[in-house]
Amino acid sequence: MFLKSGIRSKLPRVGTTIFTRMSKLAEDHQAINLAQGFPEFDCSPDLQKLVDKYVRLGKNQYAPMAGVMVLREAIAEKVFASTSHQYHPETEITITSGATEALFVAISTIIHAGDEVIVFEPTYDSYVPAIELNGGIPVFVTLDPQYESIDWGAVCSRITPQTRAIMVNTPHNPTGNVWKLNDLQQLAHLAEKYDLLVISDEVYEHIVFDGQPHISTASIPSLAARTFLCGSFGKTFHTTGWKLGYCLAPSALTTEFRKIHQYVVFSVVTPLQFAVAEYLAEPAHYLSLSSFYERKRNMFLDAINDTGFAMRPTEGSFFQNASYSNLSDENDRVLAERLTKEVGVASIPVSSFYNEITDFKTLRFCFAKNDETLLRAADALHKIVW
Repeated sequence: MFLKSGIRSKLPRVGTTIFTRMSKLAEDHQAINLAQGFPEFDCSPDLQKLVDKYVRLGKNQYAPMAGVMVLREAIAEKVFASTSHQYHPETEITITSGATEALFVAISTIIHAGDEVIVFEPTYDSYVPAIELNGGIPVFVTLDPQYESIDWGAVCSRITPQTRAIMVNTPHNPTGNVWKLNDLQQLAHLAEKYDLLVISDEVYEHIVFDGQPHISTASIPSLAARTFLCGSFGKTFHTTGWKLGYCLAPSALTTEFRKIHQYVVFSVVTPLQFAVAEYLAEPAHYLSLSSFYERKRNMFLDAINDTGFAMRPTEGSFFQNASYSNLSDENDRVLAERLTKEVGVASIPVSSFYNEITDFKTLRFCFAKNDETLLRAADALHKIVW
């Protein structure tokens, strides 16, 4: 495909994201935006004061390419406390411009033309373009948007001599599923058997519900030895606009990762790194997040319980999927647009997360909103005409 300018597009199938389109539609129709995944509320005033502190202390020039050492040390301590795996701050931890950069650079580090990458779908929208930009081939394992388990036999059947890596996301966006220990053990077995690398997106690690744990890839030594673990403080501290993330990987992988990272952003906003490093000293700042969001999930589920949607309570993240397959045959994109225009609530059609736009008659709602917003949205959703 050639554009009028004569430039051949590297992503000919990619247009404006569904998040941008639905948010614009919400704005145009003054609808409540439960589509795009960002908190409606601000971050902690204490964290804001720490940013101000380090700006005033003059921490305003380039940070080291790998990130300021105090933040890398704080991350190492935090991860060790939850997984018992020790990452070396100097050689195995890199601060990135959000998890999206970490994921992109990790993919760029290991994928060459013709390499295959197993991707579970529905999948977050940045994975596949990054694979394709590097000449890789995404190989999809398709899951129901409210899946409860993974068919590891099906995963194994997709592995070929060209398979280089597997993409992992837990807690999972958009399904909200949290991988269990058996899932990680099966992943570790396949990765070792076929000598595969793993790229693990764990940005919702502190948003898990009903007493179940987040089991990190770092908690299984054989997995940690072949994994790029990508995380972010945006979801944890309600600071998605800061784009402050990190990548953890064995030193040999980190060395290659940094070769690319240095030419993508070089370094990340300096005072934010110092502020977050100090804020991490109090574990309650992130360990309280699950209960905070679990209350919001429960309130939202209770409020829309009698709208007709079928819902399995999300296990993690701040998204809730709602199926309407028992109510209507309407295409999910059509319904999402209609609800935004007619009812005044914007959501994301889950078919947008599938390669072939598979329509499971499911919408995704974000509940990282103020209570009043969620209750207004629930009241509006009761006005749906099926």
